[in-house]
Amino acid sequence: MIICLKKLKIILPYSLLIISLIYTFIIISNNYYHSNFNLNTTTITGVISNIKISDNKVSITLRTKEKIIVNYYIKDKEELNILKKYQLGYKLQIQGKISIPSNNTNFYLFNYRKYLLSQKIYYTMNATNIKLINSNPNIFYKIKNFLINRIDKMESRNYLKAFIIGNNQDIDREVINSYSTNGISHLFSISGMHITILSCIILYILCKISKNKVLIFIIISLFLIFYMFLTSLSPSVIRATLLFILININTIFKLKIKTINLLLIILSINLIINPYNIYNNGFLFSYIISIYLIIFSKIINRHKNYFIKLIITAIISSIVSIPIMINSYGSINLISFIYNLFYVPYVSFILFPLSLITLLCPLFDSLLKVLNNILESSSMYLSNIKYFIINLKHIPFIIVILYYILITFILVKIKKKKYYYILLLVIVLTFHTNYNNIINDTSITVLDVGQGDSIIISLNNKNILIDTGGIVNFNNFKSKYNIASNIIIPYLKYSGIKKIDYLILSHGDYDHMGEAINLVNNFKVEKVVFNCGGFNDLEKELIKVLDKKKIKYYSCIKELNIDKNTLYFLQTKEYDNENDNSNVIYTELNGYKFMFMGDASITTEREIIENYNLPDIDVLKVGHHGSK
Repeated sequence: MIICLKKLKIILPYSLLIISLIYTFIIISNNYYHSNFNLNTTTITGVISNIKISDNKVSITLRTKEKIIVNYYIKDKEELNILKKYQLGYKLQIQGKISIPSNNTNFYLFNYRKYLLSQKIYYTMNATNIKLINSNPNIFYKIKNFLINRIDKMESRNYLKAFIIGNNQDIDREVINSYSTNGISHLFSISGMHITILSCIILYILCKISKNKVLIFIIISLFLIFYMFLTSLSPSVIRATLLFILININTIFKLKIKTINLLLIILSINLIINPYNIYNNGFLFSYIISIYLIIFSKIINRHKNYFIKLIITAIISSIVSIPIMINSYGSINLISFIYNLFYVPYVSFILFPLSLITLLCPLFDSLLKVLNNILESSSMYLSNIKYFIINLKHIPFIIVILYYILITFILVKIKKKKYYYILLLVIVLTFHTNYNNIINDTSITVLDVGQGDSIIISLNNKNILIDTGGIVNFNNFKSKYNIASNIIIPYLKYSGIKKIDYLILSHGDYDHMGEAINLVNNFKVEKVVFNCGGFNDLEKELIKVLDKKKIKYYSCIKELNIDKNTLYFLQTKEYDNENDNSNVIYTELNGYKFMFMGDASITTEREIIENYNLPDIDVLKVGHHGSK
């Protein structure tokens, strides 16, 4: 009987994990989910679980039969002032049009629909009318509103929200990106570290009051469950809370179940409840890092020195994060584990405890702000050191699996003190980062940049970018969205492209070259090609940047030879407007004939037809966005 129980304790977690993974694969492969709404729904009623007002738009997460994102565009200041008074837990009736969230329209980039599915949100609504039904939230929301209102009065509110309630939306995006670049973004989502510190604080207080271990465990568990809901059920908080509870139950009842098995059970249950968790980076980082740290805990615990333990923990965490980092950010920082040696204790033992103290006693707010500024400025500085950052091509799922097989094998060898096996990982990463140099390929990718063009031609590791886009239309509101930083550069990184050999600008209109300066300032560009005709103001601004960076540029060229391929520029006659002066490019790649028309009008088209004996074109990029 005892032997059977022991086998059950070993077999059950792994069997449950296999079942949950198969179930997850079936659900996401068939894109199956059950929603209480449909596209015909026009009126919904629910309570606010999150609200964000940005410029002329309010975005509300409404908790009703299920969560739904409601977007509403504010008409005037009076309406804005009313919406600013809305708090969590307020009950609203909303009228509008339900829609399916959009998928990514560019390869590899952020998929909004998958992200919402990981939050169990299946639809969004564009609201036409918002009506307040009830402004008396339940006790849970009252406590959360009290915390938010208290935090909002403080100078360090952005980090207090991040550390206390797990909301980092007020931290500047550039700063958040620097944390990701440096490999320390995990410190700014509530996780096991926060739960451990909170548990220790409560345990210390309760031990002064009572010696009843079971009672203390129950009180701490109830507090952590409440805190789990306070932080909007973040995957890392759910993992840390449930693991704490199960470990203590395991200890109290002497079940002798291994910690790794408890974690696998929690992981399996989470996947069964919501298979789309697999799309949540926080979920992936949290479980994968935790699983490997538990499995290889003997490597960490064989040393008594705290800093040696920290170094080993940081190295293991960095290694096992590599596949997720590649597919999430398109790059890895080779020395992120060194950064973590400073930032982990700085956040764990200074910023987070001080945040708790500041919440209770706002007198420490100024000190916390200074320490937060040190964190931000140092991270921004380090993220600009590019020597240790390598861009890596996006990897398909099967290669991710192979990566983890390799990582596990290497860590097993390291466990046996065979440290030279880490060279295997170095070799694989070296191959991966030079993939485009080794595997010569020819491809043309048309990026979705809204109004305008941006086309990437890759020829045997030579890369040509035709136009950059530039205009973002957003409900008649001039958006600050940066196409170069949010679309072009991330796509280049995910494609393993390290430089643009030629940036060809079809002409000087903003929707074709508006992002050129941003691109040149943030990505390596070797040469720039302008069209015929004089330079307009936008082109002159770009030329100033090119001169400063000593980047060569040309205009009104007739052809461009790249290896054995030639791009022919058919428009060399000067007209009196930018559109007719557009570079018109003809080329033949792998037996297929391509023609890129820029914004050339019918006048240019007739001129080209008269002057050139054009063959049949296989792929035509139609002039002026499909204009007649």
